[in-house]
Amino acid sequence: MIQINDLSLGFGGQEVLDDISFNIHSGERIGLVGRNGSGKTSLFKLITGELKTDEGRIFIPKNYTIGYLKQHLHFTEPSVLLEACLGLQEEEKDQIWKAEKILTGLGFTDEEFEKSPALFSGGFQVRLNLAKVLLAEPHLLLLDEPTNYMDIISIRWLAKFLKQRDNELMIITHDRDFMNSVTTHTLAIHRKKIKKIEGDTTKLFEQIAVEEEVYEKTRQKDEKIRKETTDFINRFRSSAARATLVQSRVKSLEKMGKKEELGRIAELGFKFNSLVFEAQSPLRVENLSFGYTPDRILIQGLTIDIDKKDRICVIGKNGKGKSTLLRLLAGELEPQTGTVKRHPICSMGYFGQTNIERLNPENSVDQELGMVRPDMNYSDIRKVCGAMMFSGDAALKKVSVLSGGEKSRVSLGKILLNPTNLLLLDEPTNHLDIESCDSMIVALDEFPGAVVIVTHSEMFLHHLANRLIIFNEDKVFVFEGSYQEFLDKIGWEPEIKKTKKEKKPEKNEQDMEALTAVYNKQRKALLGKIEKIEKDIDQTETLLEAANMELAQAYEKKAAGPKLQELQSKSGEYQALIDGKDLELEKLIAELDVLDKKKP
Repeated sequence: MIQINDLSLGFGGQEVLDDISFNIHSGERIGLVGRNGSGKTSLFKLITGELKTDEGRIFIPKNYTIGYLKQHLHFTEPSVLLEACLGLQEEEKDQIWKAEKILTGLGFTDEEFEKSPALFSGGFQVRLNLAKVLLAEPHLLLLDEPTNYMDIISIRWLAKFLKQRDNELMIITHDRDFMNSVTTHTLAIHRKKIKKIEGDTTKLFEQIAVEEEVYEKTRQKDEKIRKETTDFINRFRSSAARATLVQSRVKSLEKMGKKEELGRIAELGFKFNSLVFEAQSPLRVENLSFGYTPDRILIQGLTIDIDKKDRICVIGKNGKGKSTLLRLLAGELEPQTGTVKRHPICSMGYFGQTNIERLNPENSVDQELGMVRPDMNYSDIRKVCGAMMFSGDAALKKVSVLSGGEKSRVSLGKILLNPTNLLLLDEPTNHLDIESCDSMIVALDEFPGAVVIVTHSEMFLHHLANRLIIFNEDKVFVFEGSYQEFLDKIGWEPEIKKTKKEKKPEKNEQDMEALTAVYNKQRKALLGKIEKIEKDIDQTETLLEAANMELAQAYEKKAAGPKLQELQSKSGEYQALIDGKDLELEKLIAELDVLDKKKP
């Protein structure tokens, strides 16, 4: 069990985390949610020790290992397979099949195992880092946006893998469906505080909304009582006949305390600016073919008419041509054969993976947005800055100092400024938080024009798609129907079967699997006992805290000796129970350490 007690953190005089406390129990898989900039990644770095706390402590058991997926890329081996094997534990260095299995699940092919990591895109390099972390089998696995740049097949494989782990997990991801499918608990950073529940994001957000509604109603009721009490005091302050009543109300007011009004939380103001389109089809694609080299044709003979109200989702494995297709539709690339015909009154908004790179690093946010619409008043430009969560001085920050998520918001802001009737969006949710992804779905629902979107979020696919362009089994084709209809009629099985088949273990590997099964059974039993004791300790600590508070109040009220002795005895009993449970916990953890050292 990891304990975080009374932890606070700030940067440059701005408080990020304020006196937070929570525990991570054995076997818990926790989804960490919160607005961009709320401190999620900082919390990970506090747990790993990369950041130091301003106040508070983090208690980590002895010999407890933590694996953290970093976006920083540094490779030392000449091939993907050898680099992945660096993640294997010392006693497993000869079990290369484990590395092959995980690399395959993450989308690498047999041929790619022997290639240099430097030859791969940033997305695949991050996957290689992920493979190393998974192979290390740490007690606590910290994953920060692991599904960015992953395709649906790899995301599904990763979800299955994580659910099969016995150890602890904390994960940050904008993909709500993925998080809910993997986690047992949800932890929110909200208003610089922490809230943890057993259950998914929907349950947590509903609880927060209810609690804040109750708080606000209580605050308004208290304010009404405070005003009425203050009016009474002011009205009868000089009345001798009501002096006692006035003093009583003054004391009541002093005891009442004051609830502060909850500040407004900044939200992305997604609303795509639309332009009326009276014709039927803003874009027509006829017999389109394209490849970067003659022997690597990505798109062959694609024909589709995009209707003015279409919601077309482009899906398939990475590296097959999805982003290339959007660049062709946007006019950034020329087809080798075929045509892309845009209607004369079609106005296009294009969000591509290279949009961020095209931002001028020397411009401030307001300057970058202002360049799109030089005819617009500066006050209106600042309104768009605010809608993209760059209010006040944040709008004056230079692009060069912005995070990846902030740059994405600037690029989206540039699209919002121009009226459009066709949106081309290439994975627009990368770097957004869960709430912002929800806002984008609502905005796309309300947009009256056509949308063509590349996404690996199955939540988006189920919600939006009325047609699909599918890259599957080295083909590209149009599917007339929803994503669920695609899953029912075609599905991903053909592609999954094409991935590298798991090698059949040799006889000694079969023996190893049998030993591993015994080990897993013993380890699961120990973890169950540890979890039960940890919960017992938590419950007893709550009772001890209440008993100590009751004892303190009794002292304050100068209670009689027998009453004090009774309360002291109760407090001592709870403390003795906790001490005994702590000893049991230490023995079980020692057993677990011994078992782990003998792991087959």
